[in-house]
Amino acid sequence: MTNISPNPFTTRPVIDGTFGVVTSTHWIATAVGMGILERGGNAFDAAVATAFTLQVVEPHLNGPGGDVPVILYDTRKRNVEVICGQGPAPAAATIDRYRGFGLDIIPGTGLLAACVPGTFETWVLLLRDYGTMRLADVLAPAIFYSGEGQPLLERASFTIGTVADLFRRHWPTSAAVYLPNGNVPKPGAMFTNKALAGTYTHILREAEGVGAGRERQIEHARKMWSQGFVAEAIDRFCRTQEVMDVSGRRNPGVLTGEDMARWHPTIEAPATYDYRNYTVCKTGPWGQGPVVLQQLALLKGFNLDGLDPAGPDFIHLQVECTKLAFADRDTFYGDPDFVEVPMATLLSNSYNAERRKLVTDHASMELRPGSVAGFGAVVPFRRQGDRLVPQGAGAGEPTVGTVWTHDDEDDPSLLGVGEPTVGRMGQTRGDTVHFDIVDKAGNMVSSTPSGGWLQSSPVIPELGFCLGTRAQMFWLDERHPAGLKPGKRPRTTLTPSIALRDGEPYLAWGSPGGDQQDQWIAQFFLRHVHAGHNLQEAIDAPAWHSEHFHSSFWPREARPGVLVVEGRVPKATVEELRRRGHIVEIGPDWSEGRLTAASREGRRRKAAANARGMQGYAAGR
Repeated sequence: MTNISPNPFTTRPVIDGTFGVVTSTHWIATAVGMGILERGGNAFDAAVATAFTLQVVEPHLNGPGGDVPVILYDTRKRNVEVICGQGPAPAAATIDRYRGFGLDIIPGTGLLAACVPGTFETWVLLLRDYGTMRLADVLAPAIFYSGEGQPLLERASFTIGTVADLFRRHWPTSAAVYLPNGNVPKPGAMFTNKALAGTYTHILREAEGVGAGRERQIEHARKMWSQGFVAEAIDRFCRTQEVMDVSGRRNPGVLTGEDMARWHPTIEAPATYDYRNYTVCKTGPWGQGPVVLQQLALLKGFNLDGLDPAGPDFIHLQVECTKLAFADRDTFYGDPDFVEVPMATLLSNSYNAERRKLVTDHASMELRPGSVAGFGAVVPFRRQGDRLVPQGAGAGEPTVGTVWTHDDEDDPSLLGVGEPTVGRMGQTRGDTVHFDIVDKAGNMVSSTPSGGWLQSSPVIPELGFCLGTRAQMFWLDERHPAGLKPGKRPRTTLTPSIALRDGEPYLAWGSPGGDQQDQWIAQFFLRHVHAGHNLQEAIDAPAWHSEHFHSSFWPREARPGVLVVEGRVPKATVEELRRRGHIVEIGPDWSEGRLTAASREGRRRKAAANARGMQGYAAGR
């Protein structure tokens, strides 16, 4: 039975049953995942099928050449684990080499920003070690939809339209896939990617050729990706092509087949923080996930009970704590395999008690990271209009390192830059994808695949997909924890979540959206915990994001004090926030975030999905 809440912000009922639930950012992927559960697969089988399908139906948001973190609860092991599917920088990716190209920040498009693709190996590891089904079972939907066609999303058509000239002038291999007959495909048109279908069919055929044995076939498929024809095609493309990127120059790639062969996804314990009777679990500081934990550590000192989630006090306190947590992210976070990150200090009561003293009734206009002796580094910034940009950007030759803003729609070098995320005033360039799944046994998985979107870099013609651009998140600064080094993971923004309640696995949730992800993720959780919102109410409530800190994506700008709110935020709240000094920009009524969430409570399985964008759906019974 489903109860429809009378809350005026609720667009849909919470899915409520006992068999299992799937929720994702695209209805086809949700249906595919639910179909796997119905056929006897577990949450991990469903996750793999859902993920491969999302690559096909949301190609402007993620792709096979991208990256992914996964957080899961396994009922056999009875613990939460993180799978890091974030590929590292290539062996040839040195600061000196990039500076030799005349760069002071890594371009947001093209081949220079490519890390090792992490998605395929992550999904086959999840299938092999946690799932129960054959590779053919979970790849079949992606092969069908890429080969036979799927109705193209309006946002996908729009995204292709924004980069159509770039494809025609500079990236002809992308034009061959995404501009059929030379035209931008219309929304709803049946869109195919025959080359991608061929790639997955080839992998599957080779895997099944080794004979019976589920794990043996999966392992052979992995080798076909990282050591076989896929790696060979990527190596050849990066060696032989020079690609126009956002720097305004044609640059080669540095990724090789050897880089792909030596990398494997890793399994690790999550970073955690106890907040009331909840334990929130996130990735380590190779991702931005711990900023949610620090937001909670800061907010623990304020009484949020009884505050209106759309009121000025609730929003102001969260925004000011967000500014402090993200300032620490940008100062201290990096790959812990290369740098020591003082997470124990950053999440400690004493440290956050001091940081909390910086929160006043007035909006801060400063970037204020904390100080931990012997740790961290601050990137110097300079003011450019109402923004802060990295010091040195714009120096040198006019076409190299110049910082264009997101308003420069006509600049061809900007097209496709950065992570396509919900931006100011509700404008979008796309987004990432996300899904959450809970099965009958109680297994849970939350994941945020991203990168390798169609506007990242040119399609590799033999494969039907392009490489990602996650390396743009590195700094070309040896002193910084997130400074570029070969083999190092970039400090990603991708950040799925799981929470325990009273020690039991309870909630999986997340959202696409780059730097905004862990703002919307925190808002959802706080509305659920302090205001008693159910999953759908917590998703549908009016939302916002701060642009105070610098972006993780090219051109790495910050807009101090800027707070973007949905038009549904009450007028009185907006006026009070402005009185407190926030620079409030008002976007469309339904423009912030693409959250999904799923939970388990005893035998009950619940799920909800965001109505914004009219793509995400939850299913279950």
